[in-house]
Amino acid sequence: MPAPKKALRRSLTVTSAALTALALLSPTALAAPSPSTSPSATPPASMSGVGGARLGKPGTQVDLAGGAPVLPKDLTARSWIVADAESGDVLAAHNAHWELAPASTLKMLFADTLLPKWPKTTKRKVQVSDLAGIGSGSSMVGIKEEETYTVHDLWLGVFLRSGNDAVHVLSAMNDGVEKTVADMNAHAKELQAGDTTVVSPDGYDMPGQVSSAYDLTLFARSGLQKKDFREYASTVRAKFPGETKKDKKGKTSREPFEIQNTNRLLAGDTDVEVYPGIAGVKNGYTTNAGNTFTGVAEQGGKVLLVTVMHPAEDKHNEVYKETARLFDWGFRAAGKVRPVGELVRPRSATAASPSAEASGEAGGTGKGGAGTKPVAGAAAGDGAGGAGVAAGIAAGVLALLAGGAFLINRKWPLPDLVRRRTRP
Repeated sequence: MPAPKKALRRSLTVTSAALTALALLSPTALAAPSPSTSPSATPPASMSGVGGARLGKPGTQVDLAGGAPVLPKDLTARSWIVADAESGDVLAAHNAHWELAPASTLKMLFADTLLPKWPKTTKRKVQVSDLAGIGSGSSMVGIKEEETYTVHDLWLGVFLRSGNDAVHVLSAMNDGVEKTVADMNAHAKELQAGDTTVVSPDGYDMPGQVSSAYDLTLFARSGLQKKDFREYASTVRAKFPGETKKDKKGKTSREPFEIQNTNRLLAGDTDVEVYPGIAGVKNGYTTNAGNTFTGVAEQGGKVLLVTVMHPAEDKHNEVYKETARLFDWGFRAAGKVRPVGELVRPRSATAASPSAEASGEAGGTGKGGAGTKPVAGAAAGDGAGGAGVAAGIAAGVLALLAGGAFLINRKWPLPDLVRRRTRP
């Protein structure tokens, strides 16, 4: 079913020149895993068949029809997948079910599991125990003990700076890391993500902790059902509470500092431009995982999800460059390739009413009033100056399609995603 003409006419051109200063950001957590956890460079001969038998086969799976463009020739990633975010059709894949270390892309599952638990305005005074057990070399947003943060602050820290400290505070609010890991594993099973085993909620390298390009794409697709998830994932920069300080007269103050998103396709870098239509989702890096990334983008009314895991490690920003090439291919190939599999629905998913699917609140995000205004579109004074830099998914492209015919033609329709806005 074609997208509305109005959405198709919207410009997808974005400018990245003003964002080159973001190049100094550190992408995500570093870790030093034990040698026993290092993955093999050779995929298994047989992998999971969830989503289709071809997705369980090693190597590249694609079924080109007449006029379809060939896949990029210079892909080095151990595993990748290109899928239609609306229909769930997998357009092409390479070792889609290979179980690999996920790094901070696992935070998508963490967010999808815990986001519904608290309103944004909920506050937490950080205890010493909240920050216990954070792995050496972890990426941090800068949370301080005995300081108070809102849940909104903490999620900004998770999505923008991939802060393992923010993950641990939220886990403490969820009765601890052990319970959070159990909740995440249970949610992975609900999503039919059978390649995933969670050991640490932040994605830090741990023996036995694995996921796959297929599962990470399931996590992104599920998370995008949630309004807050979409907003945080598309936020380019925001203000984060600093440390409380006291001057010589005994007067206290707490100045915020700016944090910026480490997703290079969203924020740009010296050798990576902002990708037209990008709206998230999450990047990651650890010693064991290499670079990992899942992204969602919209062009011409088509919404695609791409996940790339562990490309050649000696190339700067290669994970983003390969993702961009796969997005380019996917948008050109849409309608010209036969699907090689599908993204399965959650076990409990049932046909919902059009209004429920289009509301953008699937899964819920609590009742805090702060959750009603998109973070990516907030005024600079609110601490989210990334307003239009994220060339988010066009307003209404999906919500306006949520009629009866849409529900028939889409396996699990997404709600209205992050709106595209003009640059402030």
